[in-house]
Amino acid sequence: MTTAFYTDERTFWHHGGQYALTLPAGGLVQPGGGLPESPETKRRLKNLIEVTGLIHHLSPRSADPATRQDLLRVHPAAYLDRFKALSDADGGELGPRAPFGRGGYDLAALSAGLAKQGLLDILTGKARNGYALSRPPGHHCLPDRPNGFCLLANIAIAIRAAQAETPGRRFAVIDWDVHHGNGTEAIFLHDPDILTISLHQDRNYPTDTGGAEVRGEGAARGTNLNIPLPPGTGHKGYIEAFQRLVLPALHAHKPDAILIACGFDAAALDPLGRMLATADTFRQMTRLTMQAADTLCDGRLLAVHEGGYSEVYVPFCGHAVIEELAQSPVTAPDPLAATLAARQPDPRFDAFLTAWIDDLETLFTKP
Repeated sequence: MTTAFYTDERTFWHHGGQYALTLPAGGLVQPGGGLPESPETKRRLKNLIEVTGLIHHLSPRSADPATRQDLLRVHPAAYLDRFKALSDADGGELGPRAPFGRGGYDLAALSAGLAKQGLLDILTGKARNGYALSRPPGHHCLPDRPNGFCLLANIAIAIRAAQAETPGRRFAVIDWDVHHGNGTEAIFLHDPDILTISLHQDRNYPTDTGGAEVRGEGAARGTNLNIPLPPGTGHKGYIEAFQRLVLPALHAHKPDAILIACGFDAAALDPLGRMLATADTFRQMTRLTMQAADTLCDGRLLAVHEGGYSEVYVPFCGHAVIEELAQSPVTAPDPLAATLAARQPDPRFDAFLTAWIDDLETLFTKP
């Protein structure tokens, strides 16, 4: 079966108004630059897979927007009504760092629809795995409040739609965006059928969530794993954390499908992260996830695009993930590979990082 690639040009037309990086323009904040969550990182990823020819190893698809019924499984009617009314006027902002223009509601519903269709296609055998180039992103969005560029909870909406169609399914979400997946955590914190794992830079954003002590509530105790990692973790640290913490949790949960909240802001050059991951980091994490999916759920795996704000480097990281999903011989050589490989490891930091992961492993194995 094929690797499906879900995209729609209209999602690139979402915009957030007058911002300078993450601050609203005005007063002493000079306008210019715009939000780091721009269409260019995503559009350049799509352009790169077309230029290299990787697109010919994929099945490109679009999707219908998520319906109001789909959205209501995650978001209350009052929130959707406020969002739609402001969207039909001139746009605005309903939560921190999540502005939108006219029509933002419809574009966010389309973004969620790409993720939903991807998951349903994988569950019904219409694709082996897939990549949803969703925009705006979703992993920070709470049920009743947008947050951090996220207006609707794309992955949660997809999972709830799948649960509605085939009750009893179990899912796992691996979030390797550099920021904590606080919205996904909040939505599934009490659901024992959903394993949520977030690898993120410690205390980056949001600064008050993402602690390793948050493990899930009630019957869902143990199905939420936060893996906060120190700045500078880099390739070796990510792979060690993945092998020691993520994979055992996946095998214990035994999901029917795995979803990746696929942010690339842990990569080198990103303006909002300091983690120094490489394109090969994302390739190898994808490979490890695919191996787990092959063992646990017949390869059913969907990556849904989240953050990542380096217009130059995100396309190469995304290409590495997608070529791995498709098992394609087409590559896009990493232009930073030699520079990052030349970085001399500090044995003191390596020892510190291993001890950090040791502590997390000890915490997660406690009853």
